[in-house]
Amino acid sequence: MTNCKPVKLAEVPLEPEAFVRDVLASLTENLERVVGIESARGFIHLVGQQIGLKVDESYKRSLGVAQFTPAQLAEVLVDLKDRIGGGFSIESVSDSSITLVNNRCPFGERVLGRTSLCMMTSNVFGLIAAESFGEASVGLEETIAGGATGCRVVVHFGKSVEGEDRYFKLDEADRP
Repeated sequence: MTNCKPVKLAEVPLEPEAFVRDVLASLTENLERVVGIESARGFIHLVGQQIGLKVDESYKRSLGVAQFTPAQLAEVLVDLKDRIGGGFSIESVSDSSITLVNNRCPFGERVLGRTSLCMMTSNVFGLIAAESFGEASVGLEETIAGGATGCRVVVHFGKSVEGEDRYFKLDEADRP
């Protein structure tokens, strides 16, 4: 260790946020490899459900509302993703659905090929919508993880759409 600069001066690319993203991407990659994509989606569903409930409660408490209107829901979902490094924007809002587009994934390039990570978006969006409208479904029409240049996400609320991931308002007994 002679002629070695102090460890504190080592140029090691470690930052807290990047480290957590690397850990999550590695966990996801290993889950997909060991248990398969569908089982990995199931595990990520549980995490997304817990995060979705916390986020939903935080926004409702801060905004002083018991339920979101469709326009508020769209703004909340965009704001949420902006706060964690996403690049979402509103394409359209109606009485029964919202469509969001995204040009930057919060997981960065670590998401490429890890489509089960998209379950975080689906679950958080779906759970927040279901908590206000009773039922929701989320269609991930395009995803960066799947190789597209951006994401296109449609959230239907008050009903579910066949073929999309479905979500329901949780009973008190079902809450973590």
